[in-house]
Amino acid sequence: MPDLSRDLLVLLNDVARLVRTVADRKARAHSMTRAQWMILFRLRRQDGLTQRELAEVLEVEPITVGRLVDRLETRGLVERRADPRDRRVWRLHLTAAAPSVLAELDAIRVELDAEATRDVPPELREATVEALLAMKRNLLAAGSLPGEAA
Repeated sequence: MPDLSRDLLVLLNDVARLVRTVADRKARAHSMTRAQWMILFRLRRQDGLTQRELAEVLEVEPITVGRLVDRLETRGLVERRADPRDRRVWRLHLTAAAPSVLAELDAIRVELDAEATRDVPPELREATVEALLAMKRNLLAAGSLPGEAA
């Protein structure tokens, strides 16, 4: 049986799971969910996505995104606007209240990054980022995934 303790893909999966677990805990401490955070981050990157597009990117069902957006809308962070070309479609937009919340989330993200990379020298951290970007490009080139940009 192979030793997978140093297998790159297994380690990527383990680290991603640990980051999600810690992020979930931090999100709960701010009365939110990691999924809500991801919606806010995605809309900051690309405002005006539809619920279906957002669901594809987040790898969840559109109904799940709908419920998450309902909660964000109740908090005044996201609003639905009718698509000017298709009245059946709602586009999601950040509200004026979202930037201050996103600033808080950015601080938490920076804190988590520092926590995760505490003993990693800056040059190794940068090399890791470059390697991950190359891996992302390779996988995207192998078969473009919906909602993902290189």
